[in-house]
Amino acid sequence: MSKTVKHKTADTPPSRRMPNPNVRPFFEKLAATIAEPVSDLNYKTNFELLIAVILSAQATDISVNIATKQLYAVANTPETILALGEEGLKPYIKNIGLYNAKAKNIIKTCRDLIDKFDSTVPDNRKDLESLAGVGRKTANVVLNSGFGQPTMAVDTHIFRVGNRTGLATGKNVLIVEQKLVERIPEEFMLDAHHYLILHGRYTCKARTPQCGACPVYEECMFKDKAAFLEI
Repeated sequence: MSKTVKHKTADTPPSRRMPNPNVRPFFEKLAATIAEPVSDLNYKTNFELLIAVILSAQATDISVNIATKQLYAVANTPETILALGEEGLKPYIKNIGLYNAKAKNIIKTCRDLIDKFDSTVPDNRKDLESLAGVGRKTANVVLNSGFGQPTMAVDTHIFRVGNRTGLATGKNVLIVEQKLVERIPEEFMLDAHHYLILHGRYTCKARTPQCGACPVYEECMFKDKAAFLEI
């Protein structure tokens, strides 16, 4: 019977590792393997995307999709969600972590979108980050998925993949983001966020990376990858 052998060793500090020289073949193989580099979140408009990403902080995409399926059926514009109010919004998102704070932020965001942006989701970082509940990562997701801008939103999956593979090593998400943007070939940059997040979510998992099924095993610089091969 096959089994996965796990071997725990101390990781080399990211700052001391050499950068991965195989960036282009790494993304060529991911592109050949991941046919649809798109978000797992369900949305039809940039506003629906924005609300879904705000809700996704410290929550799974599955839980967000369950909530927004019900919510968007009755309210999917700044005006209709604002009309619900915080208390009216909460029943739709109560299955999501931190839903009280998120309800407050979403209502404030809807009000600001109406008052300051003519009910339109901004297409630039400065205005997006002025909205309640929208930080750099959320802004990057909206700019990339909603407006087709080559941004890199670094979540826990991408932070792990960047450091583990040597693509971009750093002690915080901003450093990893900057290094990825510098290193990823231009033709892959638009879809790079989704390639990495999907790779991290389904293959390069945190505790049990599926190294035996990894399309970029040869290009990866994870020093313990052989210990996670199925034998």
